[in-house]
Amino acid sequence: MTTAGTYTPKPGAAPLPRMIGTQAVLETKMLLRNGEQLLLTVVIPTLLLVLFSSMDIIDTGKGKAVDFLTPGILALAVMSTAFTGQAIATGFERRYGVLKRLAASPLPRWGLMAAKTASVLVTEALQVVLLTVIAFALGWSPHGNPLAVLLLLVLGTAAFSGLGLLMAGTLKAEATLAAANLVFLLLLVGGGVIVPLDKFPSGAQDVLGLLPISALSDGLRDVLQHGAGTPWADLGILAVWGVLGLAAAGRFFRWE
Repeated sequence: MTTAGTYTPKPGAAPLPRMIGTQAVLETKMLLRNGEQLLLTVVIPTLLLVLFSSMDIIDTGKGKAVDFLTPGILALAVMSTAFTGQAIATGFERRYGVLKRLAASPLPRWGLMAAKTASVLVTEALQVVLLTVIAFALGWSPHGNPLAVLLLLVLGTAAFSGLGLLMAGTLKAEATLAAANLVFLLLLVGGGVIVPLDKFPSGAQDVLGLLPISALSDGLRDVLQHGAGTPWADLGILAVWGVLGLAAAGRFFRWE
């Protein structure tokens, strides 16, 4: 026999950490179930790593091609998730009114952004593990300090997340889709991911070197390929992009 009050409802929102965690799990599942997102985050980086490491297509300088390519592909994976994938997904969520409805829920807006950030970090961790395993199978020989690598990846994520959210929160969804994919292709070619920056004219090198993808790929390459110490210049570039991008996204992001 049940006692009085067994089924008495307890109104009120769930604890904030639980709400953020639940939303982060949902965001991650949605990301991993999206075929287009998987193409950007998993298939393309993997194919590029295997193809250009196995075939002599581009002159990557002295040493094994996989040693040059792997840091750049890791940077590409961060960009594909934190920038391209997040911009497209968030842009269409904004168009269909999903963000407007979530903004009216007990989960605060900053909590929703925290959940999206956690989803990006989980996806990137899976990408890094997968690409690292493939690179080792191809004969990769990394060097350097893992903490410097981690710091580069975190600041790179912040830089690309800010830019992705800024694009998604200011442009229409269709424009975001086109612009994010165009930027992805342009930075893939001109960001030092596959083609070394020294293959470009000297004037272009100075400009391209200031891009977040160039700073991330060069920083990872200095550490993982050449065993250099902490790449402070590249970290500084990423930090500036991160601060400016996140600040602009917070200022100009439109939820409707």
